[in-house]
Amino acid sequence: MDKETVHKKKVKATVVSQKKIAEQVYDLWLETELAEDAHGGQFVAVYPHNAATLLPRPISICEVDRGQSRLRLVYRIAGKGTAEFSAYGTGDTLDILGILGNGFPVETAKGKNVFLMGGGIGIPPMLQLAKELDGEKHILLGYRNQDLFLQDDLGEYGQVYIATEDGSVGVQGNVMDIIKVNDLQADLIMACGPMPMLRAVKQYAKEQGIDAYISLEERMACGVGACLGCVCRTKEIERHSHVNNARICTDGPVFEAKEVEI
Repeated sequence: MDKETVHKKKVKATVVSQKKIAEQVYDLWLETELAEDAHGGQFVAVYPHNAATLLPRPISICEVDRGQSRLRLVYRIAGKGTAEFSAYGTGDTLDILGILGNGFPVETAKGKNVFLMGGGIGIPPMLQLAKELDGEKHILLGYRNQDLFLQDDLGEYGQVYIATEDGSVGVQGNVMDIIKVNDLQADLIMACGPMPMLRAVKQYAKEQGIDAYISLEERMACGVGACLGCVCRTKEIERHSHVNNARICTDGPVFEAKEVEI
């Protein structure tokens, strides 16, 4: 099924397993029918059981196992909702809404040498994307320190390069420093991470004359485009609001870098 035709729905998912893989970072496998339609760069909205937290939490899809109808979510505790999720164990159930977002345009990478760039909690979406992409790819990962996660999983699908802010592992600095130190070249970039990183990616792509697709991390309320709480500035006029805005949750979270103002 083409991902643009997938209808969003709220379903009950069952926890298959969960473990802590880094400081405040958890690795959660869910059994759900939504796995059939999930792709790299898309996300689901997870509902806390505690009604006081009210809104669902958007969590990017890390990996898909369609054969067993499973989704892998790797997330960092950021508040009460995600703290609640971290206590779930095998057999627990929870409500999720999905599949949400547009995902990365895998078809544009055919025949190209690609940089997959992830920073911090922007690293998990790179795993499913790496699985879906054929051809040459360099996987550039940025961490704060030696508390790494998912680097071995990603290493199964391409050459992994690591940067840490404190220099404890790999290159000292960020993902852009990896490119300089290793003198790497690419025809296309696909990236997810904090805004300063994405701004640097956009500038680098412009200087190199190559295309870049970036997944914008943003706090979201409804997750379906109704509340307009997660808009970003764009070059083109958005067809719903008739202004230079796009809704990250529905028009994104993946955008061509040159089309958004960040």
